[in-house]
Order: sequence, then structure tokens, then C-alpha cells
Amino acid sequence: MKKIVEYRKLLNVDKTVALKDLKTIYRNAMKESHPDKFQGNDTGLHEAEEKSKEIIEAYHFLVSINAETIKQGLPEFNETIASATIVDYKYENIRLSINFSNGSSYEFISVPKATYVKMVNAESPSRFAKRHIFTVFPYRKLSNQE
Repeated sequence: MKKIVEYRKLLNVDKTVALKDLKTIYRNAMKESHPDKFQGNDTGLHEAEEKSKEIIEAYHFLVSINAETIKQGLPEFNETIASATIVDYKYENIRLSINFSNGSSYEFISVPKATYVKMVNAESPSRFAKRHIFTVFPYRKLSNQE
């Protein structure tokens, strides 16, 4: 959640921002710190490149967890967690990435280490995840490799 807060602060948005507004805010932020504005100023150019990278990363992340994006992908997510099995998972920095048998991958954000350990030690990690992770933690779709 800390990263989400940092991204929202960077773009000066709240969690209820609409996708359309987020896109406008992103474009305006990129105009302000675009590296092309700093040609001939090496220090400013380097700072603008770094700031642009941060803005792009924040925008893509916030779009992926936006309520409108989640709503659009909800039928696919529900189908995945209902019918696909967990093939692989990885836990890093309170983020749990899960790969499913249908080729989909989702990242669950702010999963406590204790919850992850319980999932790993559960008799059925899939059943544990269905009860304690899938509907509890914010998530975003990572990929679909079908």
C-alpha cells in the first residue's frame, strides 16, 4: 500500500480518480517534466528523465488497480479463480504474484508475510487463497500468456 500512496501523491490523485481524469493528469505531468524541454541542460535533462520514468510507472500501476479497470476485468478474474488452478506463486515485498493454469497472472498487493506463510503451509494453497487472498487484497492483472 505504501507504493500506491506514493504513486497517488506523485500524480496528486486520490483513490476515486476516474480513468479519464487519470489519463489527463498523466499527460499534463508528462508535459511538465518531459526530457525534450531540457535539451542543453544536462542536469535538468537527467532529472526530467528520472521524473518521467516515475510518472510512467505510477500511471501504469494506478491504471491497473483503478476501480474501472478492475470492474472491466472482473468476469475474467472470477472465471480464473473459480476454474483455474494455481501453477506457481512468488512472494516479494508484500506482493504475491500467482500464475494460473489458464495462463493468467495476477499480483495481490499488501499481502502480509504471515498470510503468505499460511498459504504455503496450507493443505491446499488454492483453497486457502480463495478464502483468504483473492477477495481480500487489492490485485492487478499482470499478464495472460495463452
